[in-house]
Amino acid sequence: MSQYFQIHPENPQKRLIDQAIAIIRKGGVVAYPTDSGYALGCHLGEKKAVEKIKWLRSLDDKHNFTLVCSDLSEIGTYAKVDNDVFRLLKAHTPGPYTYILDATSEVPRLLLHPKRRSIGVRVPDHRITHALLAALGEPLMSVTLIPVGETLPMNDPEEIRERFGAHLDAIIDGGACHLDPTSVIDLRELPPKIIREGRGDIAPFVG
Repeated sequence: MSQYFQIHPENPQKRLIDQAIAIIRKGGVVAYPTDSGYALGCHLGEKKAVEKIKWLRSLDDKHNFTLVCSDLSEIGTYAKVDNDVFRLLKAHTPGPYTYILDATSEVPRLLLHPKRRSIGVRVPDHRITHALLAALGEPLMSVTLIPVGETLPMNDPEEIRERFGAHLDAIIDGGACHLDPTSVIDLRELPPKIIREGRGDIAPFVG
């Protein structure tokens, strides 16, 4: 069974954050809250954890994984960002967006789209997420926790424990999240391409 941490959404307890990070560093898979539903996360490049997440979500090799980053500079380490893209990111980060960009050599191959060599990146607007990232010191490999056959991300940590607790190493209960997933914006070429319309307003990326 997974460990269950009740963490305050406004003032995350450092002791509990550190315990969750210790699980991630040991190769664990955790469910954690973001500004657009709960997500599954693991240590960057942890092959067994990535495979478990793919199994839990029934994902194939063509799925764009997301690196959840602490800020813009961290995005620049893992994704290729020119001046025009940087201005777009700066205006809309943090927020409920996932951006598809060309990956740099810092991204482990197992996370890359096999043909496009692209990666999703995002900076959520959520204090628990930022506390986790600050303690970890690098991005979290993440996917939105959308059960197979459903369209909306899970936002109830108790339900996550009931349905997935046997397969997760930790669940971070930060209360209910927004139900809508992120908007997914492909910024590999401009003008941007809208892949999925979600919680983030897509108007700044259209036209």
